[in-house]
Amino acid sequence: MALAACRRGTGTVPSARLPATRPRRRESCGVPLDFTAIDFETANSSSASACAVGLVRVRAGRVVARTGWLIHPPAGHDRFFDLNVGIHGIRAEDVAGAKTWSEQLGDLTAFAGADVLVAHNAGFDMAVIRRACEATGDTCPPYRYLCTLQLARKAYALPSYRLPFAAAEAGFGAFAHHDAAADAEACAHIVIDTARRAGADDLDDLALGYGIPVRTLEATETVREPVFDAA
Repeated sequence: MALAACRRGTGTVPSARLPATRPRRRESCGVPLDFTAIDFETANSSSASACAVGLVRVRAGRVVARTGWLIHPPAGHDRFFDLNVGIHGIRAEDVAGAKTWSEQLGDLTAFAGADVLVAHNAGFDMAVIRRACEATGDTCPPYRYLCTLQLARKAYALPSYRLPFAAAEAGFGAFAHHDAAADAEACAHIVIDTARRAGADDLDDLALGYGIPVRTLEATETVREPVFDAA
């Protein structure tokens, strides 16, 4: 979660509180609210430079599992920038013995299973998966995903939609921001809270009610990432 200091919420602070969107109600279909929340930290400005991941599993609208681990970023993307270290506190020596992206990818997909992924500013986190897989030659898993930043902007009236503000509105108070597992749990609570407010049974109901998309992660766009020698 550390491409830049404002990356969780894009730095947008409205000058006035805007009314939250009233969700469109759908008849309940009785499907449990199941998903996995995810958050990455990066070593530098390359999306491929994943150095930590946090994962939180939700079943029937309740957090049932929480985990996270350090990652040794792919070669050529493993230099740690001072800006990023200043945000999350992870240094090159911290990941020296950690699994590489390829080694940990199976653990990540085993935890998430076939769930829809949710993340705050999800485009960032999905880019991490896509670009790290490109850097290592791994197959990019085609997850469906939903963005809690978009969701918060529709559901809440806040002075800022950065993760700490949105999580607080969801009833998830002080937490270790930029700790990947803590940030993933904050994302999970935003979904749980907005689903409760909307009376939504699953993520598709929730997305439809607030008029936001559930997208699919695709490894079709090729973008050249910056490459840095390890410091």
